Parts: sequence; structure tokens; C-alpha cells
Amino acid sequence: MKNYLLFVFAFSASFLFAQNHTSPSRAQVDGALAPFYHGVASGDPLTDRIILWTRVTSSNPTESVDWQIATDTSFVNIINSGTSTTDSSRDYTVKVDATGLQENTWYYYRFKNNGTFSITGRTRTSPSGSVSDLRFAVLACSNYQDGYFNAYHDITNKNDIDAVIHLGDYYYEYGPSDFSPGIDSSRLQEPYKEVWTLADYRQRHSFYKLDPDLRGVHQQFPFITVWDDHESANDSWSGGAQNHTDSAEGYWNDRKEDSRKAYFEWMPIRDVHNSVDTIHRVIPMGNLADFIMLDSRLEGREIQAGTSGAAVTDTNRTMLGAAQLEWYKQQLSASTAKWKLIGNQVMFAPLKLFGQALNQDQWDGYPAERNKIIRYISSNHINNVAILTGDIHTSWANDVPHPDSTYSSTTGHGSAMVEFVCTSVTSSSFITFPVSGSIISGLIPHVKYADLAKRGYLLFDVTNQKVQGDWVYMNTITSRTFTSSTAASWCDLDGANHLTNCGGALTPRGTNPAEAPMFTDVKNVANDNMVMISCFPNPTVNEVRIQYYLFKPTDVNIQMTNIGGQTVYSQNIKHNENGLFNAEADMSKLASGVYLMSVSAGGKVYSKKVVKN
Repeated sequence: MKNYLLFVFAFSASFLFAQNHTSPSRAQVDGALAPFYHGVASGDPLTDRIILWTRVTSSNPTESVDWQIATDTSFVNIINSGTSTTDSSRDYTVKVDATGLQENTWYYYRFKNNGTFSITGRTRTSPSGSVSDLRFAVLACSNYQDGYFNAYHDITNKNDIDAVIHLGDYYYEYGPSDFSPGIDSSRLQEPYKEVWTLADYRQRHSFYKLDPDLRGVHQQFPFITVWDDHESANDSWSGGAQNHTDSAEGYWNDRKEDSRKAYFEWMPIRDVHNSVDTIHRVIPMGNLADFIMLDSRLEGREIQAGTSGAAVTDTNRTMLGAAQLEWYKQQLSASTAKWKLIGNQVMFAPLKLFGQALNQDQWDGYPAERNKIIRYISSNHINNVAILTGDIHTSWANDVPHPDSTYSSTTGHGSAMVEFVCTSVTSSSFITFPVSGSIISGLIPHVKYADLAKRGYLLFDVTNQKVQGDWVYMNTITSRTFTSSTAASWCDLDGANHLTNCGGALTPRGTNPAEAPMFTDVKNVANDNMVMISCFPNPTVNEVRIQYYLFKPTDVNIQMTNIGGQTVYSQNIKHNENGLFNAEADMSKLASGVYLMSVSAGGKVYSKKVVKN
């Protein structure tokens, strides 16, 4: 549980709270988007290429999907185009590495299937050479069950950022009764259980990308992402997780691989062909910044071992793994950019009260490796390192003290780098009362700012003179009617390697080109009553998982017939509300062979051959 309760004990008081909100009881599907119900997305921008993503909803064996990328919303000046084929082996997702593009340029893109276009997306390649300024939105920890994704909506409306940096916990693996004290009973996730199989993870990805606010921010900006633990299981490490039990959920390596496969299918991240676990990579932004994205979660991390004792301080203990640590050092030394921006999952700076570290899942549980990194940066005179962190559901602006120096909170002397920790989009912090940031800074001097309660994101600006982080908060996540405001602004000046108060929030930049229009082609399928979103695994051993959407309340019938036409399985499900649903067809007692499965509702029938092994 990320040991947030240690914060509660440390600050002496807390209470858990429940919310009763009026909102749609189930995720909604927009019939006008058919067959691209999950929208479009882009990511991992380079100077001449970018990843384009969509998902076509289909029950056919294969689907052919055309794509185009252009400089205008009317697609008169098409720069590149092509055709991709997808099928159930990648959950009908489509991912294209669109090449032949110009640096530092905004583009529009779309997909087409059977004569119908997707919505238009907008994206941007990265710059090269001399760059004067960049701006990003930095996000983490978006738990659907904790409230509305107003932070995503707010970013979409700003239209003055270059990309979105998502530092993990893009979704949560938990079931409806797990984890969160702020759970909103009107926003329960599908599947209605903890997820741990490939089918589960795919359906959870599908569920999240049906959210209009998440779909909207993906439509307008490229993403640069890493996973954290909840994309697999809470407090995961390379060989297991706190929220995993082999006897109940199968072998960890299978679960980890399933979560990884679903992530690479459903996220606009460039595929890796040399390792199943590698998401660490560099995204250059000209001479101004390099994004060095780390995997401090699954690739090399050893099991959490507490916050003190010989096991924790062992100099061979690793968070990144030997190979990634060496790669990280090489990237730091090789970078010629003004700023080295580190995409990192868990808090890097020490977080101790009265000498006791609070969270073994953070870098405090791996202090020897943290010290190796700090000493490497210092001994090689590497300046302007700023760590961007998520995970902790709270906001922090930290200096990172050198382990061999005396730190001065007044002058910043002894700080080797800085850290900006964004709060969560929605995920609860377990702190339900205000705690003064000045009290925290008094107890932990290298903490310059902290807020333990608010939800939102970090607006992060990069120039040759400084980097600045503004903590932008939503006044509510319990309603889609909200306002946002900036509560704090902290800067690291060129060469300083410590934080100072900026004295004012960032002002809007010159706006980007026109946002992508919502629709280019409208198809209303609401009269079909039902849309089958997914159906897998196939082949199967025990069950088939079906995800479907009902535009109107109606009964759903699932039926299996054998090759002789005999009905061998039938299930009728009554629904009193519209929305997204999951069902399971139990085939464990059926003989091996080929079956015809039909799913029908309100006159609409989907048929699919299913192989039972």
C-alpha cells in the first residue's frame, strides 16, 4: 500500500472517507467514434518520426487499417501514409512509427477502417539544434475509481504544451473494494475484480481509454510514458509484488509479461525488440533537454527490504539493475543538452523523520545505489539534473543532498540535483487534512515545498536560464465541473542544482496550432443496442472473457454450439442500465475442439469461432 500510513502516523492524525457522487454508473462508449471507440494517441516523439496509435473494435479474424499524417486538419498535405494489419494477437490495436517528418513540427493524423475515419489526432515531433523553451505537463497516478480525470481535461484546454509526461500508474490493477479510501462507487472499474491475466490487463486498458478526458488529452498531445507498479501489481519488483500471490494469481513472471504485453499494445510507446522489460530510453529535445526515462520498477529492482539494516545498506543492492545503472551513467555523461530531465517512478530524495525513512518502496529503500548515482553526477561535474517523479500521490519540491556534504537549506550548498514530485491525477493520498508545508520543511530541510492533499499535475517549463515547476490543482475531482489554480512555483537556475522560489506562476505561451477537431466522420451506432469491445483469450483453456457495451438496458445471451450445431453452453444476463460490462463464458467442462460462440442483445448478434484446448 505504498506505506502512506506511515505519513499518517508521522503527522499524527488522519481519517478515511467515503464519497457518494451523482454520476453515470458505468463507463460510456461514444457511438459516433465507431469502430475507433478508444480514440487515437501518439507518443515517443523524435525529430523525424513519432508513434501513432489506435484500436479498431472488431470480431473479424483480421482487420486492415489505413493511416495518414498531414500538416493540416483537412489532410490536403499528407506527409506519409500506409496500411497496417491487426488481429486478436495484439488485441486489435494499431501502432505505427510514422517516419519522414520534419523536426519541431505539429502534425495531424487519422486512421481509416472499412470506409470510416477515426477522430483526428494532433501531435508534434521533437526539436533539434538550438531550442529556447519547452513546456510539458507531468502526470502520474490516475485511479478511475477515485474521481474524474479533470487534470487531463485541464491540460487539453491549455493548448500551450509540447508533450505530456506520464510517470506511471496510468491505471490501477485493484478490484472495487481495494486500496482507496476515496473510492467513488459510481466509477467502479471493469473488470469488476483485481486484474492479473492478459485478458484482464487488456480490458482494464480498454476501460480507461474509453474515458472522454483521457481520450481527449491523448488526441491533442504526444505522450512520453513509463510504467510504475499498478500497471502490473502494487509494490512490484523484478521478481514479485506485494499485491501478488502465486497460489491465487499464477506465476509472477507470467503476470509481469502479460501486463507488459498489454502495456505495449495499448500505449503509444515505441516497441522494444531486444528485451521484454526495457522501457528505459532517451527522448532528446535539441540542445535544451534530454529526457532520460528510467524503469525503477520491473527491470532490475530487488525486493523491498525495509528502510534500515544491513540488507538495505548493502552496496550491491539495486533499484535499477546493473545493466540499466550503467546505461544511466552513460546517458548522463553523454548528454550535451543543457538540462538532464530524469523520468523516474518513486521519490529519489531522502524522506526521513527523526532519522527514520518512511517508505521502503522509494529510493530510501535502496540508499547505496542512490548514493552511487549522486556521487557519479558530482564527481563528473554534471550539472542541471532535474528528477521528475510520480507515485506518491502528493506534491514535493526537493533538493537532493550529497551524502558526503553538509546541506544548507538557506543557500542550497550540498545539493547535487533537484526533484519535482507531481501529485496524482485522482489517486488518494490517505492524508485527508491540511499539513503545512513549512512544518514539513522544518522537519526535513531539503524539502522546499510539500502538499499532501490536492490532486492535479505539474506544469513544467524549460529554458536556458532555468527549469520551473508549477503545481496546478483541481478544486474538485468529484464533479466534471471544476476550476484549476496554481499553488506553488519552484525553480532550479542554470548551474545552481538547488531550488529557489520562482516568485510567480508561469504565464501562457503562444498557443499551439489549432487543436484537432473532435469528428471528421460521424457514424451513429446507438440503434445497434450493443457493441462487442473484445472477446479473448482465443484459443482458451477454461473461459472466454467478453467486454461489451450496451446503449440501452437489455438482456444479453451468450451461447456456444459445437460443430454439430448442438448448444453446449448458454448464459443469460439481465442488465437494468446501459454501460460497459464484462462477462465470462465458462468452457472448462467442454471437450477440446472448435465452437461457435454467439453474443446477442436487442437484436444484435456477434458470432465468433472459439478454440478450446
